[in-house]
This record gives sequence, structure tokens and C-alpha cells, in this order.
Amino acid sequence: MEQSVNNALAAPDSENSGKRADRLVSLDAFRGLTIAGMILVNNPGGDNVYAPLEHAAWNGWTPTDLIFPFFLFIVGISITLSLARRVETGGGDRSLLLGVLRRTLIIFALGIVIHGFPRWNSGGTLSVYDFSTIRIPGVLQRIAVCYFVTALIFVKTNWRAQGVILVLLLAIYWALMFLVPVPGFGAGNLTPEGNLAAFIDRAIFSGHIYTKNFDPEGILSTLPSIATTLCGVLTGHWLRTRNNQVEKVAGMFVAGATCVVLGWVMNAWFPINKSLWTSSYVFFTAGLALQLLAICYWLTDIKGYRRWAKPFIIFGVNAIAVYVLSGLLGRIMSLWRIPNTSGGMGNLKTFIFEHAFASWASPVNASLAYSICYVLLWLGLMTILYRKAIFMKV
Repeated sequence: MEQSVNNALAAPDSENSGKRADRLVSLDAFRGLTIAGMILVNNPGGDNVYAPLEHAAWNGWTPTDLIFPFFLFIVGISITLSLARRVETGGGDRSLLLGVLRRTLIIFALGIVIHGFPRWNSGGTLSVYDFSTIRIPGVLQRIAVCYFVTALIFVKTNWRAQGVILVLLLAIYWALMFLVPVPGFGAGNLTPEGNLAAFIDRAIFSGHIYTKNFDPEGILSTLPSIATTLCGVLTGHWLRTRNNQVEKVAGMFVAGATCVVLGWVMNAWFPINKSLWTSSYVFFTAGLALQLLAICYWLTDIKGYRRWAKPFIIFGVNAIAVYVLSGLLGRIMSLWRIPNTSGGMGNLKTFIFEHAFASWASPVNASLAYSICYVLLWLGLMTILYRKAIFMKV
């Protein structure tokens, strides 16, 4: 029973059983593709980065802005596939909820650990845990909260109620953002400083947020993030229906195209914005996620073309583990002090970048080459675990 709860985020999913043959290969591939993208964009070699590998400055989107909502969408699907059978049979409700709570707390704590990991500050001194300034919101923290709330909604409601809750969350968020005035800015201000979500983060987490003005993983914008996760839950329900595989693919394509169009229409008055996680952003990214999952499903689970997906499957079955470990290694490499080419003190990451990449490529291509090699390094390490059937869950 514990395994089914643990499978909700990191391990292979199953519609029917724990046997490998019954698992959705497409979902593992989609999850792994998303995690590989996370590692790629989070670990550039230098400051020069191709525009698609950076977040949009504010409104609008880049491919990088699709990664996080894709992962929350996958979390939602996994909740349905891993918990549905237990909910339907009514078995182990207390142990199920305790397992969800345990997993939530561990993932949230991992996010705090990453934020508190030692680093060199601008003054050249080593900064260790400082609870007076440590950032509280974050990527893993948002994943934990969305997982917990969405799992509770899933356990206590049916798919129709889940759809209603999704719409209500987006409607409430829109009303709050446009109707509640912010001191000094008024109502409906969507600038980084003047929006309600930023105001709430500054008021509650002052000194503990990503920037001075706002946090992209803040409190209020978690509401539409839960809606993104519920989009995944509803997709999971569709995948569990008795429809044949071709009908499932067609349904995902149609629903995905509808959501993309809806997101673009809503963009006219509630702009697509990752930092605010706007309602248009929810529909637009969920639509693209549906279409990409449909492609993966058609290729791997219907046509059986799985060789291309093997690297992503390897990432997908250890998703949270590789995300955390790759982030920690990046921090460790930044801590390791080594003399640089200018005669001062640098770090191991800079040393590797300057000698192995910047020496032969332009700054932007050297940065990209470093990122790709970093992804390949972790693919090699995860391949070892995969071949030994080691799947690290929390």
C-alpha cells in the first residue's frame, strides 16, 4: 500500500497493478523529459544563455516557462493513477492520507534544505543556514503543497466536483487579483510590485522571498497552481476510462487544443504570466501538456516506439531524486574554491566551464554545452540506478 502512495510523484505509474507491463510508459517518458528540461535550464555554464532557456521577463512565455506546470500536471495524473483504486474500494483511507502527509512534509523539507545549502555571498564569505533570511517558498515547496491539497480533493470528491473546484479556484484567483486593492497601487495592478500576490508575499514572508518585490512560488499564486494539478487529475480520469487508446489520444488532442485556444483568448485581459501563474497560463500550459502527453502516448503505448524514450524514462522513474541531487551537486561545485584564470579565486563549476567549454566555444554556446553535459552526467548516474532497479522515493 505504501508503494502506491510513494509512486505518486517519482516512480512508474500503473492503471491496474505494479507490474512493469501495465505502467504508462508515456507518462514516465513525459515526466523524464520534463525533469531533463529542468536540469538543463537550471544549470547554465555562464551568464550568456539562449532566450528559450530563460524565463520570460514578465508577461509572455518561453519553453522554459512550460517546465514547471508540466510537472504539476504530471503530479495530478499520477495522483489519479496511483490512488484511484484505493479510493474506489474505500480501503486504508487513514493510512493513505498519512502517506500523503508524510510525502508532502519530506518534499517541502527538501526544498528548504536546498534553499539553506551553504553558498558564497557577494562579500566573499561563506553563508550557511540563516533562518532570518532563508527563502520559504520554492519549487519543491509548491510541488508539496499542490500534491497535498490535490490529493485531498481527489480522495474526498469525484471527477465532476474536481472540475468544479478547478474552475472555482481560477475564478477566485481572478477576482482577488482584479478586485482587491493593493495599498499604493489599487486593484487590478499586475506589475511585479503592485499585484496582490506580491503584496501578500511581502506582508507574510518579508525577507524570505525570491526577490525584494515578489516570489514566483508565493502564497496566492499557489491557488491556480493547484488548478494546474487538477488538470492532470482530470486527465488521469480520462486515461482510466474504458475508451480505446486511439480515442484517448484523440480526446487529449482535442482537449489540449481547446485549452490552448482558451488560454490565448484569456491572455487579452489576464496575460499569460508564469510568475503570477495566471488563469490564461493555466489553460495554455495544460493544453500544451495534454498535446505533448498525447504524442508520447501514441508513440510509446500505442505504436511501441520506445527506444527514443529510454533516456527520459530513466529520468522519469527517479524524478524527484535527480532534481534534488543535481541541484545539490551544482551548489557543491560552486562552494569548491579554485584559482581562476584572472588570478583570483573562483569555484569548481567556473573552472570546468572556463577550461572545458569556454576555451573553444562562444559564450552562449559554451554555456549551452555545459548544460547539456550536466544533463548527460546525470543521465549516466541515473542509468546505473535504473539498471540496478534502484528507484529512490521519498
